Amino acid sequence: MKHSRFEAIRLRLERFDPGTGWRLWLYEFLLFGFKQGWACLFGALMLALLLATHFLYPESAPLHRYDFLTLSAVAIQGAMLAFRLETWAEAKVILIFHVVGTVMELFKTAAGSWIYPEASVLHIGAVPLFSGFMYAAVGSYIARVWRIFDFRYTGYPSRWATWVLAAAIYINFFAHHWLPDIRMALFAATILLFWKTRIHFRNWREHRWMPLLLGFLLVALFIWGAENIGTFARAWTYPGQENGWKMVSLAKLGSWFLLMLISFVLVELVSPVREPD
Repeated sequence: MKHSRFEAIRLRLERFDPGTGWRLWLYEFLLFGFKQGWACLFGALMLALLLATHFLYPESAPLHRYDFLTLSAVAIQGAMLAFRLETWAEAKVILIFHVVGTVMELFKTAAGSWIYPEASVLHIGAVPLFSGFMYAAVGSYIARVWRIFDFRYTGYPSRWATWVLAAAIYINFFAHHWLPDIRMALFAATILLFWKTRIHFRNWREHRWMPLLLGFLLVALFIWGAENIGTFARAWTYPGQENGWKMVSLAKLGSWFLLMLISFVLVELVSPVREPD
């Protein structure tokens, strides 16, 4: 399997020796930012498009803004594969996220949880097709950061348990509209299951670790921030944002925290859970 072009750059940067002291600290800081930026590339480009079209897209354009976003997302995905900026294995994960996200979008928009206020031709029901790429951006990030930082795990729970919990979380996103919301029980189950799990990541040459639950929270916080950008750009709106933008409720942070478990289970399909050497 051919690796992405980033691999050769990453290996050269990791082999470079900046010395010790503040030089090493600064180098690792910059290297961490470079790797994170690469992992976020797809999502960053999508957010840039949302903002750019919000401010600059002409109202009289023959192509709807949402359709332009969909075609642009397809073009970005194609270019990343053509220029080997992304591997086919990562693209498969992105496709899975796209399907899972679109199914959720169809249900949630029908239930009135959020709406897409603009017209489009490329849509399913009330869901423009670009929305699936926003979920795919999450999958793209996790799949690549897993490989770029050589993730290893200690205390990782049994895979069957993670799959059962992920399925329960996904079902609750739908079922709580008719049945009691078991979100608090799912939070408790997630904490109980991953309490002892550490994620080991290698930035330069040495693996460091942090609690995986903290990793879930940090990524969820990042996505919540991105969601605020998306609603500011009027890509979609929540109830209460019809007459003007306001920050997305912190309750959504909890939803993204739970989604992190689903994300990890899906990425496991192409990225095995390994222990430190």
